[in-house]
Amino acid sequence: MSRALKVLMLSSVSVVVALGAVAQDTSLEDRIAALEAMVSELKTELATERASREEDVVRIERTVTEAPAAAPAPKTDGFLVGDTTLKFGGFVDADVHVTSLSDGAIAGSSIARDFYIPSATPIGGEETSFTDFTAESSRFFLSASRPVGDDTLSAHIEMDFLGSGQGNELVSNSYSPRLRRAFMKYKNWLVGQEWSTFQNTSAIPESASFLILSDGMVFVRQPQIRYTNGNWQFAVENPNTTTLNAGSRDENLIPDVVARYNMTGDFGNVSIAGIARQLRADFGTEEDEAFGYGLSVSGRLMMGEKDDLRFNLVGGEGIGRYVGLAASRSTALDPNGDLEAIPSYGGLVAWRHPFGETARFSGGYSGLFIDNPEYMGGGVTSSVQSVFGAILWDVAPNVTLGTELLHGIREEESGADGSITRFTFSTKYAF
Repeated sequence: MSRALKVLMLSSVSVVVALGAVAQDTSLEDRIAALEAMVSELKTELATERASREEDVVRIERTVTEAPAAAPAPKTDGFLVGDTTLKFGGFVDADVHVTSLSDGAIAGSSIARDFYIPSATPIGGEETSFTDFTAESSRFFLSASRPVGDDTLSAHIEMDFLGSGQGNELVSNSYSPRLRRAFMKYKNWLVGQEWSTFQNTSAIPESASFLILSDGMVFVRQPQIRYTNGNWQFAVENPNTTTLNAGSRDENLIPDVVARYNMTGDFGNVSIAGIARQLRADFGTEEDEAFGYGLSVSGRLMMGEKDDLRFNLVGGEGIGRYVGLAASRSTALDPNGDLEAIPSYGGLVAWRHPFGETARFSGGYSGLFIDNPEYMGGGVTSSVQSVFGAILWDVAPNVTLGTELLHGIREEESGADGSITRFTFSTKYAF
């Protein structure tokens, strides 16, 4: 029972008792005066009770307002298994390619049907056109990390389904996973298969297809041991010697050696990288070796608040497979049986321009030019070039639609050439 109600009841009883007493001993005027005094006293008590109750309400509201808000639940990146944090991710990518070739065809099982490989553009055949649907570039990865003393040991493994020899298009379109990256990191060290230290991945243009402007791009993933100290990176990486005009067996003893310096800031990033290579091969009856080297400058520069410019300039002798998806080989065997490093140079430039709320345009040019020895004749590739334009649009969180038009040309030393024109539509969901 509330305090106010108790006061009211007691006061009522007092009034009745008092009235009874007053009725016996006093006149009517005295009884009325006594009653008014009691009513006034009752009002005063009720007002006091109301004020006390209002003070309690104000104090409670103030306590609730001043109490610290409950801390939000911490966001987690991955899930914990014992003392190891695991994270799973990737994307589903479905592409439609409509391709027109000016001179020849590409086999239905070729990986060049799934993305642009400059050296695969045919020369000397009849014009062909075809359409492909594919989801082979879909990708998944698993990463793990755990504390080791004051540092962290981490690992990463990544796969997609491109280039599989398992599947066909007759019934199931089944394709095997292929290893892309598999490495571990501890302190300043990285060991395993990762992007080559000679490559700056931020220079890769955004595109609707799996890979674009590969002609003059440094693009290699391979096993390596890398040491990073501040802006500097040093690595020894998997060696491999390929000869353009002779069958040979790779017999490298010394790994490819790479040094790289990275500069980053509000302007974006720029990397300067150099590579030195032993090029050594066995031709059955004899073996020989040559020296290869290369220099690359690449990066991504911010152009205003949102635009960026991506670029890669590269040149050297015997860099072969590091540029243009192996559009050229690193060596040739001269008439005297000596191994010779093949010079080449190239690059790319691409502009990315966001517009609207979630859309952007991406476009650019790339080229690779090869200085083949004269004894190679006219049937070897002398240059590959391409241009592209793409529009990409995020239609929902992590869901991107893209359209793209590519035109590429491959030319031989004889002057003969062939071209590829490809329209791509893609749908990608990243998770």
